Amino acid sequence: MTILCATCGVETAEPLPETCPICADERQWVPKSGQHWTSTEEHAGDGMRIDVVEDEPGLWAITSEPAVGIGQRALLVQTPEGNLLWDPIGTITDAAVEQVRELGGLALVATSHPHMFGVQCAWAEALDARVLVSERDAEWVQRQHERIELWDGEVSPLPGVRLIRFGGHFPGSAMVLWEAGSDGDGSLLSGDTIQPKPDRRSVSFMRSFPNNIPMSPGVVRRIADQLAPLRYRRIYGNLPGQLIEEGPAAVERSAARHIAWCRGEFDHLT
Repeated sequence: MTILCATCGVETAEPLPETCPICADERQWVPKSGQHWTSTEEHAGDGMRIDVVEDEPGLWAITSEPAVGIGQRALLVQTPEGNLLWDPIGTITDAAVEQVRELGGLALVATSHPHMFGVQCAWAEALDARVLVSERDAEWVQRQHERIELWDGEVSPLPGVRLIRFGGHFPGSAMVLWEAGSDGDGSLLSGDTIQPKPDRRSVSFMRSFPNNIPMSPGVVRRIADQLAPLRYRRIYGNLPGQLIEEGPAAVERSAARHIAWCRGEFDHLT
């Protein structure tokens, strides 16, 4: 049985802590009603449905109905040497496993940061995959597993797939550069290391999204500068519907705006 926190959707091993450490951190939250645990078996009994939908050739969005925890969408990247499951959702079903198997199965499961661990080991067990966890965030793993491997800096676990650490939201916060995405222009799977916004032309840089804690100007500039030489067009965020078509321009515009506001350059407008 796979047990997980009902609030963040991250799988947790027994004995269960009094409170989920990920939710007790300032970047997340514990409900007023207190800690609640659930399980993938409970989800199945409640009629949980997982949808697997193609976003572009070679990229599939995986979501659950109803949403679990933070409600992220997982992204499945297909390559000739195996598939990557990015930011796995907080549940799993036999039907979804079969759909993923029909798409070529899984070679790897990886995440942008601890809020997106989901039931990463359950997916890896079901599809015989490895789990990549940033060593900078290894302390946040709530279910240790022999399939977990630590990484840092930049790795290319599959051809045309670059997993890059940027830090910021968490020390190990990462993004995936999928070189074949966007019709060969490259797609950036950002998690919420940077988060695409509803205007579809900007991103935000936050230590905590629910508690509205911003990153400093220095960290924002560092992340933007690290992204600048990368070749990509689209940015896919970790929530359903988050997509920016002209990614590099959105990153630079948003970084400059964030830095200017934090430095007080627009105080005359307040």
